[in-house]
Amino acid sequence: MQTPSRRQFLAVGVILLCCLPMVASPLTAQSGGQETAQNPCAGTLVSPANGTTVVAVQGYSWLENGGKEPAKLVGVGPNGEVKWVHHTAEHGMVWGYDVDPMENGNLFVTGTANGETVAYEFNPRTQEHVWEESLPIHDTHDIDLINNGTQLLVANMRAYNEEAERNDDSIFVYDLEKDEIVWRWYFRNHYPKDTAKNYSNDWTHVNDVDKVGDYQYLASPRNFDQAILINKTTKEIDLQLGEDGEHDILYEQHNPDYLESEDGDPTFLVADSENERIVEYEKQDDGWNLTWELGQGDDLRWPRDADRLENGNTLIGDSKHQRVIEVTPTGEVVWEFYAPWLVYDVARLPDERAESPTMADQNVTGSYEISGDTAKYNAETMKECHSYLQSIDGWADGQEPGPNTGSDTPGVQDDDERNNGTLVGSNTTQTADEPSGPASLPGFDFVVGAVALLLAVALFVWRR
Repeated sequence: MQTPSRRQFLAVGVILLCCLPMVASPLTAQSGGQETAQNPCAGTLVSPANGTTVVAVQGYSWLENGGKEPAKLVGVGPNGEVKWVHHTAEHGMVWGYDVDPMENGNLFVTGTANGETVAYEFNPRTQEHVWEESLPIHDTHDIDLINNGTQLLVANMRAYNEEAERNDDSIFVYDLEKDEIVWRWYFRNHYPKDTAKNYSNDWTHVNDVDKVGDYQYLASPRNFDQAILINKTTKEIDLQLGEDGEHDILYEQHNPDYLESEDGDPTFLVADSENERIVEYEKQDDGWNLTWELGQGDDLRWPRDADRLENGNTLIGDSKHQRVIEVTPTGEVVWEFYAPWLVYDVARLPDERAESPTMADQNVTGSYEISGDTAKYNAETMKECHSYLQSIDGWADGQEPGPNTGSDTPGVQDDDERNNGTLVGSNTTQTADEPSGPASLPGFDFVVGAVALLLAVALFVWRR
């Protein structure tokens, strides 16, 4: 065998030096297992999020005269990496609405399909619908699982009864074990017909309801420009923020959250959608006091969700900007992610809202503009982001569930075998591929190929 010359050694060295950047670049550009350049949805990242952010995408675009787009759920990691995408449209959902964290690590989701409303428990680990309940009601935006998983709390809109010539928009509680409504509150019993001027159609557009303590429900009749706290026992309105047509207070709001100050003052955090701002009102003896306002000019476009996090920041669904942002009390964006088309609801896992401070407790009051975001919203970038999310089905390459992700034990307490109110078996659900091993890491195949090429070249030079 001929001993390789100095020139041949030099040739191999040059080849190695030329190829090293090619080998290294896919590994050094990672963000949570994904190449930053390949993730057009990531925005500002001042500091990693303290958990997984879940985005419910409603599924509509105003681009090119507008049109229906697929609804989906997107799980986003701390550094803006896409962990998983669940295409709810492929499970029959037409519109995607509310999403709530559950104690067992699963998600409770509301959507609509074929004239019905569907509430289901979703396991992110397996990407399966654990169970689902279909209700014959139209276009419901929010259903909450309450009372240890035995009942559904429902915000029922678009419920005009033509035969009786009355509007049946209501808040009701549906018992899963009894399969019947066990409590109901009608808006018509508390508001005159001329409220919002749309009695025989979409009168209230009540888009959200939350259980507050043991005896109250916080509801959001959007078309009434109000957030109201209903007493379950007396059926009276205990607190009312806003008046129909008084748009300086609220203007067709979404998703109010109930907070309480250290002094015990009731506080409403509200996505004031048509005013394109987030507001916080504190109830005091002399009425409501606007303690905090976020958003000026075109900072926000039709925001529809705002959740206060344990660290004092606010997580916002900025719907028409197609994004989620985490914002400090003074308006600095520290985390940003885009998710076309039409963000409806957002949640941070694990759910921290029970420990959320008010702005008054943080000694931050006044009006603030948003700063530090990427201003990334434009048609072409959003199309790229949408295509990227559509290309992921289930867990993304290089991502895998954490120890607290999802649970095989349902969060509902009901022993019915339901379909249309049934437990969904594994044969009727679409299961995502299990995350693969090291070979699925981005750049791994490239590295293997490059190393093989180098070995082949070295062997060729050696033999010469």
